[in-house]
Amino acid sequence: MIEPDSFRVGLTGDAPSDSSFQQLPFIRRQNISPILFGFLALLLIFLLYQIVGGAAAFVFFGLKPTAGHVAGFRIVTGLSQVFLILIPTVILVRLTTTTPARFLRLSFPHPRVFLMPVIGIFSLQQMLQIYLVLQEKIPLPERLLPIINQLRESIEEAYRQIVSSSSVPELLFVVLVIALIPAFVEELLFRGLVQRSFENGLGPMKGAVLTGIIFGAYHLNPFAFIPLAALGIYLGFLTMRANSIWVSVVVHFFNNATASLAMYLHYDDDAIVTGNPNTMSGGNLLLSFVVFGSLFVATTVLFVRATEKEKKNIDLSASDFQPTITN
Repeated sequence: MIEPDSFRVGLTGDAPSDSSFQQLPFIRRQNISPILFGFLALLLIFLLYQIVGGAAAFVFFGLKPTAGHVAGFRIVTGLSQVFLILIPTVILVRLTTTTPARFLRLSFPHPRVFLMPVIGIFSLQQMLQIYLVLQEKIPLPERLLPIINQLRESIEEAYRQIVSSSSVPELLFVVLVIALIPAFVEELLFRGLVQRSFENGLGPMKGAVLTGIIFGAYHLNPFAFIPLAALGIYLGFLTMRANSIWVSVVVHFFNNATASLAMYLHYDDDAIVTGNPNTMSGGNLLLSFVVFGSLFVATTVLFVRATEKEKKNIDLSASDFQPTITN
């Protein structure tokens, strides 16, 4: 398995010198597994964001923010993302590698690389809305329904409060807090620090899949776990294939911004382009799923072809990460 420079040690017949050892990143000096480090990073940031950030929100707004506190709640949310996710992520990356830009894949690909993923995520959105309709039809024990429905309503109400807007300035502020900041911050954490760490322990594809699954669970919404995990896996694939985190940042932003715009336009966010899935017949749902599924596959194939050069660059640069073995 190929390992990036953040986890590389030159292997020679002699023991490494003290100066060479000190030049290694922290986790190599401490002999910490990249997989373990990825999980520890997730745990630390989860505690910071959910516990510290949640406590701050509770102090200012209580358990359930009122309509008059929505703007303040959005500000706290945005600041929590920056100070409790972004800054810790940057610090942890510095413990992981001596070349942060390369580790995080901060290079920009050719502009053509961005087009197909944007169409792809739009298609995936529609497919996942159909899935959610089918998911709600799964029979559940009657005794659990009141609890489940109350939990679902609480999550949806909190979502509507923070995403809804009634004016263009408010919409722009919502897009900043809900789309722009999370797209950058969460991608640096998940597709940057965590996925790169997992890739070094498990390989690129397994690392992307595992990160995507954790991304779905990290949002603490059991009703949207599978759609969020699917989104996370897709974002991981885009980052890995394009060898650039900016593709997943743009796609993540587009996904969240379209939801904010839909709420502003009073467009049912459960609906798909072809109609409201809750009122569509089974045949129409199947047809819509096939159409958008075909579009998703087509755009993914075109994306793979458009990133052939980037994939070759990955394969070429991988040789730079190989341990040097001498007799």
